[in-house]
Amino acid sequence: MNKRKKILPKLRFPEFEAAGEWKIYRLRELADRITQRVEDRKLVTLSISAGTGFVSQAEKFSRDISGKQYCHYIYLQKGDFSYNKGNSKTFPQGCIYELEEYDEAAVPNAFISFRFKEKFISSFYKGYFDQNFHGQQLMKFITSGARSDGLLNISPTDFFSIVFPTPAKKAEQQKIAACLSSIEDLIHAENRKLDALKKYKQGFMQKLFPAEGKALPEWRFPAFQGCGEWNAKSIENSCKMFSGGTPDTSKKEFYGGSIPFIRSAEIGKCSTKLFITEEGFRNSSAKMVKKGDVLIALYGANSGEVALSQIDGAINQAILCLRHKTNNAFVYHYLTHIKNRIIAKYLQGGQGNLSGQIIKAIHLYFPQPEEQEKVANCLSEMDFILTQQFNKVEKLKAHKRGLLQRLFPSLEEVDV
Repeated sequence: MNKRKKILPKLRFPEFEAAGEWKIYRLRELADRITQRVEDRKLVTLSISAGTGFVSQAEKFSRDISGKQYCHYIYLQKGDFSYNKGNSKTFPQGCIYELEEYDEAAVPNAFISFRFKEKFISSFYKGYFDQNFHGQQLMKFITSGARSDGLLNISPTDFFSIVFPTPAKKAEQQKIAACLSSIEDLIHAENRKLDALKKYKQGFMQKLFPAEGKALPEWRFPAFQGCGEWNAKSIENSCKMFSGGTPDTSKKEFYGGSIPFIRSAEIGKCSTKLFITEEGFRNSSAKMVKKGDVLIALYGANSGEVALSQIDGAINQAILCLRHKTNNAFVYHYLTHIKNRIIAKYLQGGQGNLSGQIIKAIHLYFPQPEEQEKVANCLSEMDFILTQQFNKVEKLKAHKRGLLQRLFPSLEEVDV
């Protein structure tokens, strides 16, 4: 008979190395379900967004959507948890979050809400929820797709049957929770810095480009003071324009080659998932773009997004390429600045597509090439700083993911 393997994490704090193996608890042993309704309390109504957590309905849906169902909402207090059964790319089997920003709140009764018992450190289990430990177990209970309301068919009984290995000593739970909390605090701080840098750049663009209906920007570099108005030109008359096409997907010989095939979600990326062959390129309407070309996503989930191509590659019909006569970066920053204006005008409610006809008719204001370069260089330097800060945040997130994998046992080690 094989001896059962002890349930232990790969990484353990030194003071707990001799504390013995972790014990398996079902969620129903760790926490109590919350069923108390809001009754006559007037509370903020919250929803849950995967990857974000609790958000007010007013923020997520632009209004409170509770309506007559408010009386059935569940009353939560700070530190309580809710499971949203809606599937998402980040959490295919639903996500779990702790209420942290509000002392009290109302949440839909479609959520399964719960409160950890006093002898357990609730923030310790956030490490499990962050790495979808619950979702890996809930998969076996999902016998069909989402219901008509978009929610998965997970019953409370099945939900509370999932297990979580737990250190015997409450002090070890607290130590792990504090470690992860410190990293999370650092990630939040660096994210706030990233958001501040984005707003700083937006403010600069508002000053460095002419406001709608005007021919001069509010700010101008000293060397160009008094140089006259910028000249209005349509994109059609200032840029070379073209879009691409897709090789026949039924022909395997057209794919798996050496030419990066850029799709609309990849316009600003340094790599692509698909590659096409020379034969595929020759036998399709795909067009080659160069690193530094301006790329616009015409349709798809990111319709209206603008980027400078990071690679030489081929584009499909969902992408429009622009090449300006003197400065692609100037056009890129300008279009980034007015992107929301374009989307509001041509993509009603975020729906619809752009087209080459729409883009070519857009008018921009152009100074002399030397001033274009000065403006573009200034904003490109800001982009460089933004990229560095973004990479810093991503490295911290990767570090946290690595710690989660080592500070907690994997599901494969748990025999349930």
